[in-house]
Amino acid sequence: MTQFDRELEDRLVRYCSVDTQSDEGSANQPSTAIQLNLARMLADELRAAGAGDVTITDYGAVLATVPGTAEGPVIGLLAHMDTAPAYNATGVKPRVIRGYNGGAITYPDSALVLTPEHSPYLATKVGHDIITASGTTLLGADDKAGVAVIMTAVRELIASGAPRPKLRIAFTPDEEIGRGVDPRLPADLDVDFAYTFDGGAVGEVEYETFSADGAKVRVSGVSTHTGTAQGKMVNALHLAAKIIDTLPQATQTPEVTGGRDGFWHIHAMKGTAAEIEMSIILRDFELDGLAARGEMLKQVCAAVAATEPRATVTCEIRPQYRNMRYWLEKDMTPVTLAHDACRAEGIEPVSNPIRGGTDGSRLTEMGVPCPNVFTGMQDIHGPLEWISVQDMAAATRVCLRLVGLAARA
Repeated sequence: MTQFDRELEDRLVRYCSVDTQSDEGSANQPSTAIQLNLARMLADELRAAGAGDVTITDYGAVLATVPGTAEGPVIGLLAHMDTAPAYNATGVKPRVIRGYNGGAITYPDSALVLTPEHSPYLATKVGHDIITASGTTLLGADDKAGVAVIMTAVRELIASGAPRPKLRIAFTPDEEIGRGVDPRLPADLDVDFAYTFDGGAVGEVEYETFSADGAKVRVSGVSTHTGTAQGKMVNALHLAAKIIDTLPQATQTPEVTGGRDGFWHIHAMKGTAAEIEMSIILRDFELDGLAARGEMLKQVCAAVAATEPRATVTCEIRPQYRNMRYWLEKDMTPVTLAHDACRAEGIEPVSNPIRGGTDGSRLTEMGVPCPNVFTGMQDIHGPLEWISVQDMAAATRVCLRLVGLAARA
């Protein structure tokens, strides 16, 4: 194992064992108080490592400073603490498979099997130490791997006294529900540019994301006793089903799109025959495409509403985040620095568009250029999530190299 492998393994196992799942239905900030358990742990570890200005903000972010020892831009390093509400994240039991042999990985608590056929990237990790959960939860490497990478880099930078500009560290809550960047964060961070460590395969340096909107569609019907419902009842569930059925599914949902194709996706629905609410996300790499998807959804809702004048159908669309490319392509300095850091570590950088978003999407839109750097995480948001310890070590070396290059700029 390299100098970082054991530390990264220990950190990830400890961090993933702490439940930090966010909750889209909560109006609290952060959305779940359990995220503060990890926040307090990280704040204590940052102080022990020698970081300064360590604080947990009112909005639940952990902030800290690594003092500079050389001239250079002030750089932010960010990762998010929460795990996705898409799958069970309570009672995570991380385990390490040492020296992966290239075959199938089974799980102690379920009949699941992870294979290179399912996850081709796994086939490239023979001999690596692989971390997974036990089969009934996600792992949480998204993005506790990023947290572990940054914490390890901070500890190393302070202990070694390596040349570095001033660094600002931020661990954010609620990224998975699109609320990771509080309006106060850019000023609190106070950097020239930043990086999220929230990416996948080794070499990924991403500066293009989806643009994203979220929609709430509410259908109010007419409720009455089923025994006397003839000619009176309007079933909101039936109308909601018509809306879903009318939206294009063969070509415009996540399961049938890839590359630069956008989509619509219904991810939650709750209610009764009287009233129902649907949560729908809209995604496209271009703003005109995103607007077209929103207009399509509104037209479908209006068309279904017209079939039943006794019902009420509303469609509210709110912005979530925007493609960071619109801002970063005007000044590629942070992207170029990350590319150079990868190459200095013998890693060829790859910059493909992300079919999703990061805290960096919002930060970039708010004036803090913030591309995304790999950690190694794979098959996220589900029980087959896994990561290579050696990939995390590669991300840590790139982080350190990036800081070193900036100090000489």
